[in-house]
Amino acid sequence: MVKQPSEFLLNGLEKQLHTIYDCSLNTTHFAHNLGFIFGEHLSISNQISAIFKACDYHIRLLRYIHPYLDFTTACAIAISIVHSKLNRCNSLYYNLPKSQITRLQLIQNSLTRAVVKAPKFCHITHILRSLHWLRITECIEYILLSLSYNVPTTTQPPCLHHLISVQPPRSTCSSSLVTLARPPTSSLHITDRSFRYTSPCLWNTTS
Repeated sequence: MVKQPSEFLLNGLEKQLHTIYDCSLNTTHFAHNLGFIFGEHLSISNQISAIFKACDYHIRLLRYIHPYLDFTTACAIAISIVHSKLNRCNSLYYNLPKSQITRLQLIQNSLTRAVVKAPKFCHITHILRSLHWLRITECIEYILLSLSYNVPTTTQPPCLHHLISVQPPRSTCSSSLVTLARPPTSSLHITDRSFRYTSPCLWNTTS
């Protein structure tokens, strides 16, 4: 049996990667980790493109069979097949460039119109509310806030528990509020999207 050569994903800034050269390594520009696609610069533009393509395919199929479905069945299919793809690991989408978030929102808008058989350019806000669906940015923040609450309370999952801690209360009128300790600032912009940084920032802002 012929063995396939191993591939390595080297992460770093573009200037850093240009200085690395090793002919013994078969490097790749992106790799899958638990079904999520990460790029060599820790970008997830390939993941966004893959999600966009897969969801668009299923939405077109849903439109094709929609005349034979009742509303409840169409909604169930939309949530289980398409919306589940948008929500999978969506906390990793926090603080992404607006252009990438917009692509995900366009998919949700298209799915919403397909479910209710709405015209292509109709306003989407009231339809989302009628379906009780959160927008993409709201879904991302909801997941992060849920993790920010559950991790200190239940210490689960253990891999995240050591990343955040509760700020000691102060003797002020707002001391009853639970706040999370902010980690030291970093010069690397990529750290602004890590759970260690985003969790305290989002939690303290909304609490």
